[in-house]
Amino acid sequence: MTTSDEPDLEHEAAELVRPYVITNGRDLLDASDFSLISLVTVHEEPPRTKPLDPEKLSLLELCSGGFLSVAEIAGHTRLPVGVVKILVSDLTQEGHLRTRAPIPSAQLVDRQILEEVLNGLQARFG
Repeated sequence: MTTSDEPDLEHEAAELVRPYVITNGRDLLDASDFSLISLVTVHEEPPRTKPLDPEKLSLLELCSGGFLSVAEIAGHTRLPVGVVKILVSDLTQEGHLRTRAPIPSAQLVDRQILEEVLNGLQARFG
């Protein structure tokens, strides 16, 4: 006899097993390879290799529009960040993706310098 809780358990089990299957049970060797704000895009000349998994193909299609962060990829694909990092790592090693560190935030400029530039512009152009 089945209870009303069994369908929920099956759904939860499917959610837990799917990331394990997508990554072939692997974990990232070095967690510092990619941060949430690491930028990813498709390589200009991707190699011709064996057919890719559907998740990898959707990731390549998503990244073909330009640079996206790992967090954005995870949001669009609805995959856990850890799984996205593993897929990005695989595709980068295979030559399909390029990654780069995020652009550092601008250093704060000294207020005095900005005031001198403003005063010079006002003196020159009125």
